[in-house]
This record gives sequence, structure tokens and C-alpha cells, in this order.
Amino acid sequence: MNAQILQLKRLFGAPDAALLSGLAAPLLIIMVLMMMVLPLPPLLLDLLFTFNIATALMVMVVASYMVRPLDFAAFPAVLLLTTLLRLSLNVASSRVVLMEGHNGPGAAGAVIEAFGHFLIGGNFAVGLIVFAILVVINFIVVTKGAERIAEVGARFTLDAMPGKQMAIDADLGAGLIDEKEAKRRRLEVGNEAEFFGSMDGASKFVRGDAIAGILILFINIIGGFVIGVAQHGLSASQAANSYIILAVGDALVAQIPGLLISVAAAMVVSRVGKEEAVGSQIAGQMFRSPQSVGMVAAVIGLLGLVPGMPHLVFLGSAAGLGWLAHHLARKAERKAAEPSEAEVAAQARPQPGEEASWDDLQPVDALGMEVGYRLIALVDKERGGDLLARIRGVRRKFAQEVGFLPPVVHVRDNLELKPSMYRLTLRGAVIGEGEAYPGMFLAINPGHVQIPLNGQSGTDPAFGLPAIWIDERQRETAQMAGYTVVDCSTVVATHLSHLMQQHAARLLGRAETQALVDHVTKLAPKLIEDVVPKMIGIAPLQKILQMLLEEGVHIRDMRSIIETLAEHASAGVTDPHELTRRLRVALAPAVVQQIYGTVRELDVIALEPELERLLTQALISANGPALDPGVAEQLTRGAIDAARRQEDLGQPACLLVPDPLRPSLARLLRRAAPRLKVLAHSEIPDTHSIRIGSIIGAHS
Repeated sequence: MNAQILQLKRLFGAPDAALLSGLAAPLLIIMVLMMMVLPLPPLLLDLLFTFNIATALMVMVVASYMVRPLDFAAFPAVLLLTTLLRLSLNVASSRVVLMEGHNGPGAAGAVIEAFGHFLIGGNFAVGLIVFAILVVINFIVVTKGAERIAEVGARFTLDAMPGKQMAIDADLGAGLIDEKEAKRRRLEVGNEAEFFGSMDGASKFVRGDAIAGILILFINIIGGFVIGVAQHGLSASQAANSYIILAVGDALVAQIPGLLISVAAAMVVSRVGKEEAVGSQIAGQMFRSPQSVGMVAAVIGLLGLVPGMPHLVFLGSAAGLGWLAHHLARKAERKAAEPSEAEVAAQARPQPGEEASWDDLQPVDALGMEVGYRLIALVDKERGGDLLARIRGVRRKFAQEVGFLPPVVHVRDNLELKPSMYRLTLRGAVIGEGEAYPGMFLAINPGHVQIPLNGQSGTDPAFGLPAIWIDERQRETAQMAGYTVVDCSTVVATHLSHLMQQHAARLLGRAETQALVDHVTKLAPKLIEDVVPKMIGIAPLQKILQMLLEEGVHIRDMRSIIETLAEHASAGVTDPHELTRRLRVALAPAVVQQIYGTVRELDVIALEPELERLLTQALISANGPALDPGVAEQLTRGAIDAARRQEDLGQPACLLVPDPLRPSLARLLRRAAPRLKVLAHSEIPDTHSIRIGSIIGAHS
């Protein structure tokens, strides 16, 4: 009953704002169709002409203040509706002009009369010329150029979509954004492509509107002249004075809003950049150089001194431009006088002669980042730096994937580094270095792109792929060519994320282990109370978790880890290596899924039986493992080749070996082939099957 009452309220109650806004477009279309069919009085025509002009002005102003194309995503639909509105007004006004034109220039309303007399002085020849000029400007210049830009922009936007999607996936993989933000960006990329595609088609509306305006004008002139002379008995001059002036005034009333809409469309498709409005772009870039303004002032001043020139106008303009050049020069001097980041940092350093104190002893950061002075802007929020926010995203992503919260990354400047260089440290030791250039973008070649770019050659610091540092102007070109284009902060954050994954075991210190145990205690207090530290202490637990992390096994499932440790520790197993081996078997489904995903048939690398027997004799011996160096080198080289073949086929590189060999081979191959995973036979779940894709032989 309540649902029925609510439905009745929706049907017959007061409409809400959302309902009214949703009805706006259908009502406008119905109104347009009615104007084409029903005769309208002159007063209503005046109101509709005024509304048409106001709408065109509103569209142009909104287009000039938009920052991103999607800020005015409704523009193609607005273009269609405004074109229909103008054409329907042309039909309605043509009806009034042809029916009432013999009564004088005011028969079609005050707006048409004003355009027919005030703008062209009542001279229909002048009106025709003015109308022809407006049509040339609109049809030949503005509309033609906007149509071409929209066509090229639509094609380029579609071509750039794969590169933009790859950049989003790279940010998501590096932990810089979450899944929600990645979904929003993908939706924005898709909407942007649809917008430019719609603009390519909607630009034809403007072109057709200009052609229709020309045809309607000549139809009104010829039809009005014939009606005035044949039906109303007017002389040729009287018919021309009434009908032609009305037709020209009607055409101008429609053509001026059409020109405004054409300019708005051209501004939307021709703007470059997504950081500021068109007006701010023009003002900031045209008046950036005081030398350019000063040179223009000098040339205008020289022209003002030429005999016969209007001296007051030229010299006055030269004086104004000269003052502007002086103002811009003073502003640039004040900006140059401000101390740079390097000077500020140098002033903050201790001066010679000061006494040493305990404050000079700085603790070693668990995880640190040192940056050159040019990269300070990346961590300065006031200057738009977002590196700190991206680092927080990297830590959050690491915690969600690996299973523990890493130490805080301490960022500090280091004047001993190159200006564009950064350095990543782990407990005071350098684990990675790279160079980044603020304001530029790194175009990474995935391996198949052949189109060259103009820029500074380099490599992706995280994965070592060939790359080129480019400026903003080449970004779209690089994306269309297939490059993965990322900004400066993303390069640094991705490198940090990659190194944190590689050194996850060293990041898990005693404090992090205790914090992890405290966190699990909140979820399963009784379980932790029975196991830690009664059965296993914090130190052995840390050692076990570190051995798992060394081989890339995530420790997110701490409940299963603690339960497995409790089961085997209660049976008297205390050796960390043996507990780690049994943990890997218990975590086998998660370990395999981490490597292969959700597939059920695992494509693996296997050892040739002769090599497997040789390794078993050498590594499992009463006197300890003793592997011949030649065999070790042969095995390493074969593993690297097999891993490369698997990756070329798009398969994970995973070596399947007997259980006793797995720990020794994993340690042996970890440094030479870090992406190669080593699994034991017991670590393959019963739900999965294996298929041998490559074999490492004794003589390979």
C-alpha cells in the first residue's frame, strides 16, 4: 500500500528538480517542432530570438572557461539542439515575413526590424554584403577548420586509447592508484574518446546550419519579392524595401548566434592541455616574455612616427605596450631574485665552526629516499608536487598485496647528488638510483614500438626497458605510437614499489613483525595467545616470514600461517627451515595462484632425469652439499634460457623439482634468474595439472 501511495505521489505530486531537468531536452524538441508547424506572433518571435542569442552566448562562455573536454561533455547534444532551435526560428520567421511583409519592416517583430535597420542602416545591399561576410567567416573559416580539427582529434584520441589504458594499468600495478581510481580513469578515457567522436559528427550540424542559412535567405528574398509584387500589388522598390530588408534581418538574427556556436565548437576541439581555461592559457603564454611585448611596442612606435600615420593611436598603443613590457620585466626580476631550493638548503646546513652535538647524529632510516634539488618540487605540495601522496599509495598497495605494513619512507634532499637524481636506501645501504626530470614524461617502449621520438634517451629505472624523456607536447604522439607514457612522480614511485617488492624480506624487521602479530591478535586473539610466544617466539617467526618473503611468497594469510605453525610446533618441529618448507606446502594453492593466476593447467620447466640425478647426489649428501662449479654454471645458464623461452611464450617462468632439491636450487638460482620461481612436487595442489613446456638438460 505504501509503495502504491509513493507511486501516486511521483505521478501526481510536485515534480522534483531531477525530473524537471530530465524533461528539458524532450520539451525543447517538442517546442522546436511546434515552432516549425504553428504560426507565432511577433512578440513571441522576439522572445525566442532573444533566447537564442542568450543561449549562444552562454554556450560560448562555458566553452571558453572549460578546462577539460569532459567538463562540457553535453556539448555535442547542445550543438544539435541549438541548431534545431535556429532552424525552427528560421521557419517560423520566414512564415511571418512572407505572410506579413507587405505591412512594413516591423511586421516580423522588433528584433528582426532592429537587425534590418540598425545594423545595416535599412540598406538591403549592405545587409546582403554583411551577411555574405558572416557566412564566409562562419562557413569557410571557423566551421571548416573546426570540422577538420574534430576529425583529426577523434582519430588521434582513438589511436591514443591503448597507450592511456597501459599507463593506467602501470599506475595500478605500482600501487599509485586503487581499483576505484583506475576504473574512474578508464571511464574518463572512454568518455573522452566518445566525446571527440561525437564532436566529429556534431561539427556537421554547424556546417549544415550555415548552408541552410544561405538557402533560407535566398528563398525568402525571391519568395517575398514575388508575393509582394504578384499578390499585394507592391512596386518592385516597395517589395525590395519591405521583404528583402526583413529577409536580411532575419538571416542576420540567425547567423550571429550560429557564428557564436561555431566559435564555441572551434574552441572546444582546438584547445590543448587540461590544466587551465583557454583565457588563462592565452594570457599566460602570449605575455610570458617581456622581450616580445617590448619589440612589438617598438615597432608600433616606429610606425606611429611615419608621416601620414594616425600618430595618437599608434603612439598611444606603443606607450601601453611599453608599460606592459616594463611590468613583465620587473615581475621576472623579482621572481629571479627569490632564493632557489639549493640556496635555501645550503643556508640550512650547519656552518663551519659550530660545536658538534648529539643532534648531529641522525638515525639510519629503515627506508629512505634522497633527491637532488631539482626534484624537491615533487615533494612540495605548494608547487603541485604529489610524490608524497604517491609514496603513501605505494605503501598501501604493498601492505594489501604482501601482507605487512612497510616502514615509512623518509624523503630528504641531498645536495651531493646530481640535480635530477634520486637515491633509494634500505637501512642506510643504497638499493637503487635513477634520474627524473620534473615537468617531463617518460615514454617507455614495451618492446615493439619502432617510431622514434625527440627527447633524452634513458631507461625505465624499475624494469630496465628502453625509454625516452619527452615534453608535454609529444605526450599524445607517444601514446598513439604505443609507448607507455608516465609522469615524473610515477617513475620514481614505480621504482620504489619495485624495489620494495624485491627487498620485502629485509623490510620485515622485528618491529614490523611485532606490529603484524598485534594486528592479527585483534582478529584472532585466542589463536595468537596459544601460539605466540608460547610455541614459537617473535624471532623465529620473523625468520620464517623472511624466508617466505625472500622467495616472493606473500604473507597476507597470517591466520593460516599461525595455524600451520601451531600444528607442527606442537609436534616438536622447531627448525625454521623445516617449518618454512611445511608452510609452503600448506600455502600451496595461494603460492601457485600468485604465480599462475586462476588457470588449472600449469606450464612448468623441468629437469632432465640425468641432471636431476646428478643434482640429487651433489646436494643431498651426508657431507653437505657440494656442487661442481661447472655443473652450477651449466644449470644457471640453462635456467636463464628456459625462463626466457617461457616468458616469450607469455607463460610464467617456474621450475618444478623434487622436494629435497627445492631449497638449494631456489637459493642457487635466485640471484641469476630473479623472476624464475622454484616449486616442489608437493607444492602443486591436487586440483591442478602440469604440462612440461621446457626442459633443462645436463648438456643444454
